[in-house]
Amino acid sequence: MARIGVLGGGLVGGVMARDLAADGEHEVTVVERDETVLADLKRRWPVRTARADLADAGAVRSLCGGFDLVVGAAPGFLGLSVLRAVLEAGRDIVDISFMPEDARTLDGLARERGVTAVVDCGVAPGLSNLFCGRAQARLDRLESVRILVGGLPAVRRWPWEYAAVFSPIDVIEEYTRPARFIDHGDLVVREALSEPSLVEIPGVGTVEAFNTDGLRSLLDTIHAPFLKEQTLRWPGHIEKMRVLRHLGLLSSEPVEVGGVRIRPIDLTARLLFPQWRLQPGEEELTVLRVEAEGRRRDRRTRLVWDLLDRTDRATGETSMARTTGFPATIVARLVLSGQLRRPGVHPPEVFGGDEALYEHMRAELRRRGVSFAEREEALPD
Repeated sequence: MARIGVLGGGLVGGVMARDLAADGEHEVTVVERDETVLADLKRRWPVRTARADLADAGAVRSLCGGFDLVVGAAPGFLGLSVLRAVLEAGRDIVDISFMPEDARTLDGLARERGVTAVVDCGVAPGLSNLFCGRAQARLDRLESVRILVGGLPAVRRWPWEYAAVFSPIDVIEEYTRPARFIDHGDLVVREALSEPSLVEIPGVGTVEAFNTDGLRSLLDTIHAPFLKEQTLRWPGHIEKMRVLRHLGLLSSEPVEVGGVRIRPIDLTARLLFPQWRLQPGEEELTVLRVEAEGRRRDRRTRLVWDLLDRTDRATGETSMARTTGFPATIVARLVLSGQLRRPGVHPPEVFGGDEALYEHMRAELRRRGVSFAEREEALPD
């Protein structure tokens, strides 16, 4: 049996551990510092557990030496240090961490150790990257790409109109990290939450879209003069977050209160996270749309991918955990079997031209109850 380590046992890490252990072919160990989380996972699924702080690079390096492959689900602020520790341990890794740094800075280390690292392998980044890579491979000239993505509670609740369906600290990053996109071939930077607009999503309704910094590696791997990602929320949520930011409550700069220096964002997070927690039995949904336009065989063409997934009522697993976790576990099995062997650090778009991998991903997602539609449309010249 192959030994797989899952670093992080949260909403997404737990789903990945369950999926990897489901067929009984692998020995899966979840590494997490919260003993309550570990006990719950061990009670529900046939997994092993190891208590460790993922902020301790030495501990991560030591533990990973005992695995054949690692799946990373650490919070974004730990992502790069965890990835480095795994590579230093000489282990292959498939990672979903929304790290602020460019994981490809560790490409040399991965090649030196002869290991394969597939990063940003979730839903967006992740499937969105794969679709972009496929668009670039299929179109003779790629002119524009627009990515729309969001996780939403099925029932809107005042005042936030939102529930955090992945790491809450990474959610706040979407409201504070400047958004980078490509406009007329130039790299443009705008503040987070900028350019809000209303979008109609079939099967969902009217939502708000705003600029976020989710393009990451796509900024230089996808060659199009127009390239943008926007996050989706229920109408009304964006304005509330802009007010919090205007007040300074999303700032990381310490302020003095009663003789004590605190970071406003830490207080905001402490108060917000309990209110953003999904209630028992509460359902949510994940929306992903990728629109790519260009020319194919001398005619203007649009390629569109649509994914709409909802909470799995049978298991209670959130759609965000499923759509984020399953692409990683599918790729992890390919790496483990040797079917995907490419030393270095790679984002998913580099595999977009691989028809067999694309169809395998599509079939395996469908087998797990997650599906997406792809269509091609001719546009007037």
